[in-house]
Amino acid sequence: MILNSLSLCYHNKLILAPMVRVGTLPMRLLALDYGADIVYCEELIDLKMIQCKRVVNEVLSTVDFVAPDDRVVFRTCEREQNRVVFQMGTSDAERALAVARLVENDVAGIDVNMGCPKQYSTKGGMGAALLSDPDKIEKILSTLVKGTRRPVTCKIRILPSLEDTLSLVKRIERTGIAAIAVHGRKREERPQHPVSCEVIKAIADTLS
Repeated sequence: MILNSLSLCYHNKLILAPMVRVGTLPMRLLALDYGADIVYCEELIDLKMIQCKRVVNEVLSTVDFVAPDDRVVFRTCEREQNRVVFQMGTSDAERALAVARLVENDVAGIDVNMGCPKQYSTKGGMGAALLSDPDKIEKILSTLVKGTRRPVTCKIRILPSLEDTLSLVKRIERTGIAAIAVHGRKREERPQHPVSCEVIKAIADTLS
């Protein structure tokens, strides 16, 4: 078992949330300039990342993870190394661990997206689709916690009942992850629906 380097503290921090097509390196650096303590990259799919090679870009002073077609899938740099969390979309524990080990020396934490409701994510068993498979959630997170040197987190949505939601987050907590991010909406809800702040509070009151 690898001892995780739990140097990243999530308590009372200003955090740039992961945002699709937005959370790229320039945005993350701007967020740090404007006071963010921790920044998340946009969700990156494990199947894409696992094909990448790590390349040091001496022109830009960045570390690039480059796909076989020469497209840069993930780019980071020394200035954010201790504050950037790599968020992945995954439905497989071993694949998730392979990606985590690929990037762990260049990021501060590893996050699994279990909240995305979009079809491109859920049809592959990723994102919010994981919420209906607690066994798979537990396997993915436990494998990452045991196998990577970085703190592991996940993002979830709330389940149809408070009881089921609390049962799930307690099970997640037992895997040894460092934090849970909660999107206070159900899988089928969208931004026009109200956020269930009372459920987020109940989760915070229940967990350490």
